[in-house]
Amino acid sequence: MTEIATHLPAPPRHPLRQLLAASVGNAVEWYDWYAYTFLATHIARQVFPSGADDSLVPLLSTFAVFAVGFFMRPVGGLLMGAIADRRGRRTALTVTILLMGGSSLLVALTPAYTAAGVLSPVVLVAARLLQGLSVGGEFAASTTFLVESAGPGRRGLFSSFQYVSTTLGQLAASGLAALLVAVLAEDAMNGWGWRVPFLLGAVLSLAGFWIRRGAEETLDTRPAAAPRPGLFDALRHHPGASLRIAGITAGGTLAYYTWTSYLPTYAELETGIAKRDALLAGTLSLAFFALLQPIGGLLSDRFGRKPPLLFFGLGFALLVVPLLRALDGSFGSLLLVQCAGMVLLTGFTSISAAVNAEVFPARVRAAGIGFPYSLTVALFGGTAPYIGTLLQDVGRPGLFPWYVAVLCLCSSAVYLRLPESAHRPLDR
Repeated sequence: MTEIATHLPAPPRHPLRQLLAASVGNAVEWYDWYAYTFLATHIARQVFPSGADDSLVPLLSTFAVFAVGFFMRPVGGLLMGAIADRRGRRTALTVTILLMGGSSLLVALTPAYTAAGVLSPVVLVAARLLQGLSVGGEFAASTTFLVESAGPGRRGLFSSFQYVSTTLGQLAASGLAALLVAVLAEDAMNGWGWRVPFLLGAVLSLAGFWIRRGAEETLDTRPAAAPRPGLFDALRHHPGASLRIAGITAGGTLAYYTWTSYLPTYAELETGIAKRDALLAGTLSLAFFALLQPIGGLLSDRFGRKPPLLFFGLGFALLVVPLLRALDGSFGSLLLVQCAGMVLLTGFTSISAAVNAEVFPARVRAAGIGFPYSLTVALFGGTAPYIGTLLQDVGRPGLFPWYVAVLCLCSSAVYLRLPESAHRPLDR
């Protein structure tokens, strides 16, 4: 049986080049993923039938497909994480971005329900399953790749670029959606305009693939004495670490997807704010969020991981209800609420990659992170838009902020018990 080393080589000679390779590819991945969220209402009108003009059933169906994509993420995290641990981080990263490009093209070519009937939602579900597989693997491989590429005392800073690049991709998706809504008539937007971002995403994925092929591998794949890790080695040998990843992630992923993806839709449904204003506020707050990430990473390298995690968890538990109640249907209130939440979120997002990587040994790091992280995101992050919309549909929208608060409080209990890892050497 072919075997590989269980240790990492020395940190790469060109860490900034590594940072660029991970960040550009990650931005493209997440641009494709988030374009679906921002265009959900337009996709709903084309792909799902509705018996009434004001029915929320098509939108609920679209967000259900959004959640289905999330439930493929644990599979992607496990499979692509295993590839990253066995064949190298760069190999896994090139596979994930090709999968994302193909799935984005499939979304763009999804036929309308009026033309293809039930085949229309079937094609959309298939595309989202492929996207989920890709994104689950992307986080596992890119998290590991970024943190292993960092120099001494810089893991938090490098970790922050996970969400810098994610946010830039999201920002591009939000900005393009806002532009299309502004310049196209409603019929054109519903007919073909929503397909444009997905066609562009397929092209951008090829560019990301080319950039990643030139990255330097961070895993030593030369033959050595230790066997390759098995698919479930991380879960079998490190069950406590796997549970820790889930606890770290639960509150953070719910707050993140609520604030960066669902909040414009929540504000539109709850306060009646114009869709154009909601998208613009989301775009501006995302730009602000991206600027905050390196600051959070640098602070964690200096003061440790636990203070920012607790700042996020306790801050959201205390403030999410009053923040969402402050929405009054105006552009200004939505922008202020989103930016305030982004400051709190930075305590989690800027360092989550470093915290996760510091939990597992190098041999099973990518798969060890990928499966529990992606499963937790699927359970709590991927269902956030659906739960919020469902509570709106049954007349209980006020319960949603409390749901977010309780889960953030639960994660805060995990943060309190975490050993401080910022100044410990990374296992190599």
